[in-house]
Amino acid sequence: MSHNLKNIEGKNVPQVKFQVREDGQWKTWTSDDLFKGKKIVFFALPGAFTPTCSSTHLPRYNDLAGEFKKAGVDDVICLSVNDTFVMNAWKEGQEAENVTFLPDGNGEFSKGMGMLVDKEDLGFGPRSWRYSMLVNDGVIEKMFIEPDVPGDPFEVSDADTMLDYIKPGAQRPREVTIFSKPGCPHCARAKELLEKSDIKYTEIKGVRTSTLRSLGGNGTYPLIFINGENIGGADELEKVNL
Repeated sequence: MSHNLKNIEGKNVPQVKFQVREDGQWKTWTSDDLFKGKKIVFFALPGAFTPTCSSTHLPRYNDLAGEFKKAGVDDVICLSVNDTFVMNAWKEGQEAENVTFLPDGNGEFSKGMGMLVDKEDLGFGPRSWRYSMLVNDGVIEKMFIEPDVPGDPFEVSDADTMLDYIKPGAQRPREVTIFSKPGCPHCARAKELLEKSDIKYTEIKGVRTSTLRSLGGNGTYPLIFINGENIGGADELEKVNL
């Protein structure tokens, strides 16, 4: 089924009012509030809490938000055809504090973009097609639209593709994971090293030593991975050029 998706680079974003719930109160955001006088990285996806959106699309934009801001971007916005309560719950669950969540509850913005598609076969009803764009002062500079094929393609609207467009060759922040346990002095030393270098990390506590061995460690804490590579513990971390 063809969706007749169109690239509308050079045109203004649709003028829409968004109803949001913030700090326990109803507020109205307008397109001008979000885009006027700003450089915005924007991505839209089919639904909050859905697998690809939660595991890859949103988290990577959240991870790279700092790199976008270094490149002159004012905000990173995520839109879905969901209500504000769903979007707020998703933001909290994803701990995505670097992204602004935009509820297009009635699909007005998506329709104005020509990106509102029928997902009735999945029981979703009208939803946004997956795409991303760079918007300067309300004008669409660049769009990355997923191919119009069956299913839920995810090939070009990712955060890395957008960052490469804005700042070719940009350095990516390291992905660091620490397996630790409470009261471990070597774990505290490793975390202090990372924090001094302003490197964010994911800490996983309470893992058995047998699990550490299965991950390539020697059963002692901490076990540290950088960009998916097991580098060892705190002593090995001290030798890494952070």
